[in-house]
Parts: sequence; C-alpha cells; structure tokens
Amino acid sequence: MLRNYSNSRTLGDNIRLGTLTAFTAGTINIASLLIFLSFTSNVTGHYAILAAEISKANWSQVAVVGGWIFLFFFGGFVSNFMVINFNRKSKYFAHAMPLVLEIACLLFVGIYGQFYYRKTLEETEYLVALMLFATGLQNGLTASISNFSVKTTHLTGTTTDLGILFSMFTQKKFRKNGELVARAKLLMSIMLAYVLGAVFSGLTYYYLEFRVFYVISLCLLVVIGYDAYKIHLRHYNTQYRYSKIYRKPNFLAFLYDKIHGGSGIKQKGEKKRKLIFEE
Repeated sequence: MLRNYSNSRTLGDNIRLGTLTAFTAGTINIASLLIFLSFTSNVTGHYAILAAEISKANWSQVAVVGGWIFLFFFGGFVSNFMVINFNRKSKYFAHAMPLVLEIACLLFVGIYGQFYYRKTLEETEYLVALMLFATGLQNGLTASISNFSVKTTHLTGTTTDLGILFSMFTQKKFRKNGELVARAKLLMSIMLAYVLGAVFSGLTYYYLEFRVFYVISLCLLVVIGYDAYKIHLRHYNTQYRYSKIYRKPNFLAFLYDKIHGGSGIKQKGEKKRKLIFEE
C-alpha cells in the first residue's frame, strides 16, 4: 500500500490503501462530530463558517477557523514534503512517516480526552485543530503517492466522479473501458469504507468514547505494518534465492531448508563459490 509510488501503483494497491484510510477518516469525522460538534475530515464547511464570521467582523473566530483551515493545508504540505524529499532514500519510510505523525496526533487526542479533557472551548478548539492537521496529513499522503487518484477524507469529489462515471456507463463503449471501470471500483470502495467507518464510530462511541481514537490508530498501524511485513518477506525471499544460486551459507536459507526440507545448503569451508548453471 505504501511502497509503490505514482503510476507504478496497481488498482489493488490503491483499493487497499483507499478502503483502510477512508474507514479511518469516516470514523474520525463522526467521532469529532459527536464529541466536539465539528467536522474534522474536510474543510468545506469551515470555509463557509470563515466567510460568515468575516461578514460579522468576529475576528477572534475568523482567526480560529482560519487556523483550522491552515492546519489541514499544512498537513497536506508536510505529507508531500516528506514524500518528495525522502523518496530516494526509502519509499516506505517516506510514505509511512505521515501516517506515524497522524497516529501520534490521534493518540494525543484520545489520551488527553480520556484523562484531562474538561470540555472547555479552548480545549475543543485545540483538539479540533490537531485532528484537522492529522486528516490533512492522511489526505495529502494518499493523494500524493497515488498520483491524485486516492483522496479519502471527504466524499464530495468522489460522489461527483461517480455520478460522471455512471452516466458514461450508460453507453456500452465506456462500460468496456477497463480504466474507467477500475476507477469506478476504486471510488465505490472508498465511499463504502468511509460510510462503514462513520457507522462504526456512531455505534461504538457511546461505549468507547475517546478510546475510539485508539481503534483508529490501530487501523492505521495495519496500513504501516502490512507493507513492513511485505518488505521483510521480500527481503527474506531475496536472501534465500541468493544463497541457493551462489551456494553461499546463509542462516535464513539454512533455517528455511530445515523447516521445509530441501536439497540442503553447503556449509562453511567451501573454498570456491560456484554458480549452479556453471556445473
């Protein structure tokens, strides 16, 4: 989900990333609505509030709402900054770091809310700001690494795109277009996952309260852990193939042979390594 970048990503990569992150976005949005009476997975409504407060000359609220919008923007900025600057060193590290920051923000909200939250206006404003930064990180990451194919924190564009695609599917030539069908599958999976996350949050909040943010963090850890596992497995397979080709003693390959059985690997003391195809 995180290793591949831009056009090298497959439909499966985008669907897995989109569904898991959309589920967390839906959960975050409903949890913040129930707790803080404010949406935090998008800023569309906040722009309307900003305009209303400007018209009323309520400058303190203009500063607050303007700060919320800026933090969502800044989250996207930070995500893409990490992706484009650390990609050459490690794509996985560059793509995982925004999610690590998001998890840290959500854990802080959960811990603070569970043990210290006194329901004051100032506390609410700061926590909403932190959650907007977290969702900005997520939206910026998914959009950046998928070449803007995956955006998971709001459904306005998704619903519009689906409406356009379904109108195109009324003609047979578009229904046979694999690229359009794949796009529709991706958007449908994101929409359904977002709604499921919202329903889950609504059903469990009254039992979990602020602990719901721990569940959200766990979902994001699955995204990070899945790719870490795949990278480790690929490294293991590479090491094993290397040892079989060059007849080089290797602990991983030796252990693999012991568990699964095989022709065995020559132990240390061999004077000269020889390629199999040279025999």
